[in-house]
Parts: sequence; structure tokens; C-alpha cells
Amino acid sequence: MLDIKLIRDSESRKELLRKLRRRGGEFSEIDRILELDSERRTLIARVDELKAKRNSNSKQVGVLKSRKAPDEEVLPLMESVRAIGNEISLLDEKIRNIENSTSEIMLGIPNTPSDDLPDSENKVVKTVGEAVEGREAHWDISLRLGLADFERGVKLAQSRFYVLLGDGALLERALSTFMIDSAINRGYKEVMPPLLVNIASMTGTGQYPKFKDEYFACEKDGLALIPTAEVPVTNLHRDEILDKLPIRYCSLTPCFRREAGAAGKDTRGVIRVHQFNKVEMVKFVEPKDSWNELESLVEDAENVLSTLKLPYRKVLLAANDVGFASAKTYDLEVWMPGSNRYVECSSCSNFTDFQARRMKIRYKFEQKSKPEFVHTLNGSGVAVGRVWAALIENNLQSDGTILIPEVLRPYMNGRERIGE
Repeated sequence: MLDIKLIRDSESRKELLRKLRRRGGEFSEIDRILELDSERRTLIARVDELKAKRNSNSKQVGVLKSRKAPDEEVLPLMESVRAIGNEISLLDEKIRNIENSTSEIMLGIPNTPSDDLPDSENKVVKTVGEAVEGREAHWDISLRLGLADFERGVKLAQSRFYVLLGDGALLERALSTFMIDSAINRGYKEVMPPLLVNIASMTGTGQYPKFKDEYFACEKDGLALIPTAEVPVTNLHRDEILDKLPIRYCSLTPCFRREAGAAGKDTRGVIRVHQFNKVEMVKFVEPKDSWNELESLVEDAENVLSTLKLPYRKVLLAANDVGFASAKTYDLEVWMPGSNRYVECSSCSNFTDFQARRMKIRYKFEQKSKPEFVHTLNGSGVAVGRVWAALIENNLQSDGTILIPEVLRPYMNGRERIGE
């Protein structure tokens, strides 16, 4: 959520709109927020006047009663106090309604993109490894070697679900454990959170209300299946004042997404599915450190791909492509030789104080200091299923087997190949 002070001041409002319009759109709702805020402040001033008058009249009633003044003097003042109280209650209700309307609009306005982002074209920052073309696709390889069953996944659930079998399941488990171990070894504390969270948690990280149609909701219970571990892990410190930073967490969880806007895209294989495993890394840092922390976060995610010796590239997202809550995002895209393209497997973002304002996460290191909002960051470290597919395609050997990276062999009972 943005700081409403940026909207109130005319100069900062111009700068805010300049930044927001880099995303595309005019953001005319800013004017509506300004109108509501002005109305609210006028009503608050009126309430303060009425409270002062009510207090004055109440004191006068007390004085008259102490003097045993006749009822014709006391009763009109008492009636005035009651009438003023009723008016204050009505105005308080109007103020609450205005605040609710303002909050609803504010929750729908995205974060401002960092000034160093390109305007409209994502920028490839670097490319690592050789992008070999023309390999067999992972869905064909996995069917041939009995690693996955896509038809039974549909039978058990619906389209975009699949079943992993035998060595396919073992490889997924090995990758998952390797990835979470990698994050822990780089200074992150592991968290095993609930996979169902309340709407307050979804609101805090920006999934609700903006993307309420893109996750699976259990409406009867007021809960939602997490689309990413970012949601429960970042909300660990909702409504808290922290006395020590930075804090770094990692979490390996299933993730659940409707993929509502992905009709007809990646209908084969495991690239775009409703359920997948992912390691998430989350940071809470001081504002002065957040941009450096973003760079180190990306390095932590890159370490997974480089250690597995998979070809990938690092991409800086443009202002019109960066996520709703993010100020700056790097995507890591792994090469898929079965389809001759790069596929995103990690997204690392700095949200500045945008999420912290929604969740009221602040910090102060000294008792007398004023609490300030932290900056939050998160990054995939990384999406297991997509790396599973990339590894199968990139490590396919001429004899049809799959070479297991050395770093994974301890997690796979010392084996060197799949399919021999």
C-alpha cells in the first residue's frame, strides 16, 4: 500500500503519478482518494469541534447540578449533550465508511516501479551456459522413462495436474531437498508454514483483492490455498515491531494457482500447472539496505541453477511488466531445449515498504526511536517442477538416459543416471 502522504502533497502526487504511469494507465483513482481524504479530514475537524462543545456543556451541567439549579436550566443542556453525542456517532460512521472506501481503492493501486527499470522492454542482464536446441521435450522423455503420468493426474483432479512416479518422484524430492539445503547454507532460516491462510494474509502480500480470482479459495472457512510461500512467511511478522534486522527465511511448500489467464498456454508437461513445489526466500531489511539485499537474493537463486549447471539468463523486468507489489524484479529463466526457449523459474523482487504498510510491519532498534516500516523482499529459490523439466531436457544423453548432476547424487542414493 502506498503512503497517503504522497497523495496529499501536490508535488509528491505529481511524482507518484509519473512513476505509476510507467506501468501503463492514468490512475485517475488517485483523484478520488484525494477527494475522500479531504472529506474525511473535514468531518474529523467537525467531530473535534462537537466533542469540545459536548465537553464544555457536560462541565456546565456538572456545575449547575452542584449548585442545585432548577431542571429548566439543567435539562436543556443535558439534551444538548445527548444530541451532540448522536451527531458525533453519525459523523464517526461516515468517517469509517470513507476510510473503508479509501482503503479499498488504495489496496488496488500498485507499487511504484524503480526509476532504473526500462520502460517497456525487459532487459537481459546476463546469459549463462550454452543453449542447445532441438532436444526431446520433457513430457515425451518422462512418459518414455515412466517418470510422470499426465492422464492420471487429470483423472484424479482436472487438467493441469499430473502424477510423478518412481525416479520422477525421487528426482523431484532430491531437487526440493537440495534447494532448501542451499538456502539454509546461505543464511536463511527454514519455515514450515500452513498451506491454508486467511484473507488478511492474502491482503498483506497483495494477492487480495487485486488477484482474488487467481487463487483457490475455501470460502466456507474464509481461507485460501497459498499461491506461494511468500504469503504465510511474509505475514509471520504482520502487526509486529521488529528489534533486529535483517531477517531471512526460506520455505519449501506446494503452491496452488488457478492459472486463470493461461488458457491454451503450455498445456503439455509441467510448466504451467495448478500445483507445484517451490522454495521461497523472504527477507525483512532496513530500507537503506534493500537494493543491495535484492542483488544478493538474486545471487542466492542463481546459485541453485549454476550448481546444477543448467543454462539460464537473468532478466530485469520493465516498468510495465513488473508485478503489482514489486518496485523492482529480476527473473531467472532456465533454458528448455525441448521447446527452444527460456522459461522463468525464479522471480526475485524488492517490494520496498509496500507490503509492510499493508501488514503494519515496522522496526525500531532503540526504545525512544520512532518505528519505521521495514522493506520486504522475496525470491524463488527456485520453482522445482520447472527445473525438474529443464534438467531432464538438458541432461538427456545420446543413449536416452538422463545424467544426474553431481550435486544431486547424494540425494539420489549415489546414482549417476536415470533410465539405465
